[in-house]
Amino acid sequence: MIFGKYGEMILTNMENNYPYRKKELELTGELEVKIFEREKYILELKEQVEKQIKEKYKAPDTHEISILAKYQQMIDGLVDEALMKDILQKI
Repeated sequence: MIFGKYGEMILTNMENNYPYRKKELELTGELEVKIFEREKYILELKEQVEKQIKEKYKAPDTHEISILAKYQQMIDGLVDEALMKDILQKI
């Protein structure tokens, strides 16, 4: 199974918190489909959340790469934090 960042987080959450549901989905052959569907939903939501956060926290007015990289790391962290409840939701 090859998933993106959020798919891996969803799978890990299922392994840790919903092992019987994971087994059920594996047995019916739906596990990968369900994870891909949830990951797709989260990626769509991510775009909206990232836009809102970038409006709230404007990018620094600089061309210095290290400052811009730190800004993007901050944005990524805030986005992941905002999406966590959707990532941890049971499939």
